[in-house]
Amino acid sequence: MRDYLKLHLVIVAWGFTAILGKLITLPAVEVVVWRTAFAALGFAWVARLAKRSLHLPAAEKRWMLILGGLLGLHWILFFLSARLATASVCLAAMPTAMLWCSLIEPWIDGTRRWRPLELLVGAIMVAAVCMIYEVELRYWQGFSVALVAALVAAIFAVINKQLVSRMHYSVMGAYQMTGALIVSLLGWLCLTPGQLTLPDWENLLWLLILSSLCTVWAYAGYMEVLQRMSVFTVNVIYNLEPVYGIILAAIIFGSQEYMSRGFYAGAAIIIGSVFMVPWLTRLTQRR
Repeated sequence: MRDYLKLHLVIVAWGFTAILGKLITLPAVEVVVWRTAFAALGFAWVARLAKRSLHLPAAEKRWMLILGGLLGLHWILFFLSARLATASVCLAAMPTAMLWCSLIEPWIDGTRRWRPLELLVGAIMVAAVCMIYEVELRYWQGFSVALVAALVAAIFAVINKQLVSRMHYSVMGAYQMTGALIVSLLGWLCLTPGQLTLPDWENLLWLLILSSLCTVWAYAGYMEVLQRMSVFTVNVIYNLEPVYGIILAAIIFGSQEYMSRGFYAGAAIIIGSVFMVPWLTRLTQRR
């Protein structure tokens, strides 16, 4: 019971990130710069407390930094989407990462093939995405950016899956946050050259919550729970992230987060489709 509660709290924390992206008034790229800087320091501190060495072979360091760069790009697009649209629109696109994973993973992992069931559910999700575009055309830019963010997240997840069992999460986190920091700094130099904005006290508070609670603690809690719970159970509960996020956004931002009925129907189809895959997969395996 304790593990279930902790996992749900982790998912709530991840769902809260889009809301923090709206609350923080800094440019989206600078939000990622500060988040990754604080998170890298946080993971290094956790590694020291856990007595884990940050020394890695050069090849593994390089891969960790590259993966971190993908994560940084994902976060930049994620927060940009929340700014261009709403937190609800941004979160509605995130479950499509499952579709991207189904399409990408066979190219990276040669032992896995495309599964007809996942492709069928993916086609249903594409139809739901088209529905959201039709009923919420005013937010097409933000929704499109969120779909690209989901694609980048899927690439990160598929590659990261090959490396997650090799080292402690705090060591991975320290290097990946450093890679994300490098990419976000490059993005800041290219998009908004000049002096990096120092956050005021209110923005600093939200940034510390974002980096500590929604990044370091959430990732550590997720990895801890994964050691005792099945991947199937964890993935099913993880799919509640957009549900929690949309509910929190409606509570915090009120009427500005209210969408049309068509949007909620499309979002429900996307989220429901993600829930269907693990259950139908287990059902067909039993048969």
